[in-house]
Amino acid sequence: MNKFLHKWASDLFPINRSITGKGVRDTLSYIKDIIPNLNVYSIPSGKRVFDWVIPNEWEINEAFIEDQNGNRVIDFANNNLHVVGYSEPVDKWIDIDELNNYLHSIPEQPNAIPYVTSYYNKTWGFCLSENQRSKLKDKKYHAVIRSKLKKGFLNYGELIIPGKSKKEILLSTYICHPSMANNEVSGPVVTAAIAKELEQNKLNYTIRIVFIPETIGSIAYLFDHYQALKKMVIAGFNITCVGDNNCYSYLPSRDGNSISDKAALHALKHVDSNFIKYSWLDRGSDERQYCAPGIDLPIASILRSKYGEYPEYHTSLDDLSFISEDGLQESVDIYIKVIKIINENYTPKPLILCEPNMGKRGLYSLISKQNSNTKGVIDMMNIISLCDGVNTILDISEEINLPFWDVNEIIKVLIKENIVSPFK
Repeated sequence: MNKFLHKWASDLFPINRSITGKGVRDTLSYIKDIIPNLNVYSIPSGKRVFDWVIPNEWEINEAFIEDQNGNRVIDFANNNLHVVGYSEPVDKWIDIDELNNYLHSIPEQPNAIPYVTSYYNKTWGFCLSENQRSKLKDKKYHAVIRSKLKKGFLNYGELIIPGKSKKEILLSTYICHPSMANNEVSGPVVTAAIAKELEQNKLNYTIRIVFIPETIGSIAYLFDHYQALKKMVIAGFNITCVGDNNCYSYLPSRDGNSISDKAALHALKHVDSNFIKYSWLDRGSDERQYCAPGIDLPIASILRSKYGEYPEYHTSLDDLSFISEDGLQESVDIYIKVIKIINENYTPKPLILCEPNMGKRGLYSLISKQNSNTKGVIDMMNIISLCDGVNTILDISEEINLPFWDVNEIIKVLIKENIVSPFK
């Protein structure tokens, strides 16, 4: 178990991230300390990417609301969710009735500060809990946001782990939300841990890992890479909301029948049969871009509590207490299982006509008697019967309802005994 997962999350949590700016760069710098081979790239403001334009960079230094006695009743320094993302600068006294038009709270969750953004429409605003809002009794308040919108860059990180084949498995996660634990930092933390483990393995497929701002980041990345990705990517996953202890969730690719879908559903069935299966119509993250018509990449998601489906989502209640070391590690483990299924899946073919003599190979007892066939022997003989040069290991695993990782180990024995071989 990686004992540093929750520490990484704790270190990343307070960074004020948005789709551009210092918070993104600080986050990438931290991740690069974990995986030094990560390369960081910049895309300038104003660049057109498909139907979008890279926005100006947002910089915020201070924001608060003061009452008439100079007391700060709302302060960005206390929680970086207190300011609407990409707020324009403001410095004025304002009547409470007018100020209410720029305040955001959730009456149904009186202790929660909501997460609100306005990337492409010029405005400003503050977010606060309903309890805080109910305490605003003065007639006037001093609203101050010291921010800038300036020419800058959208930054992203990319790691390529070479395999024997140039065909790729794509892993993508986002780094653009401020202090939220499951919906933000769990993704890059789990992805960084996956990267560290995969760098230690011999891989059949090349692994491409990207850390990007959500939506505009994936659109920009695809603008520069989609033609190569369409040729090379055979499977992939958008990694988000992977930190809590609730049951797994699954969001399929648009195709729904890709190797990404088959491998993920197989692993989930054998790891957590109570997982929640969503449909493509429940999408909401970067799979929207990766699976878009004309892009058509086979990108799916394994999640814990899915975005939009838990009450803490996009609020200050999605804090570090909502995620756990075990939840993060279990998400690393399930993704490693799925990646290994894709990486190690091949089609075994028979080298012997009719059933092989297993006894002379010491693979089961020479004495045949009632009930002498153990489950292990039955499983092995069932596997041999399905090694026909057509079925993959995953196909065989599904047919006999055994985990891929168990069937794969048995097939390794059969290869060693010259009973089957990989089909070329």
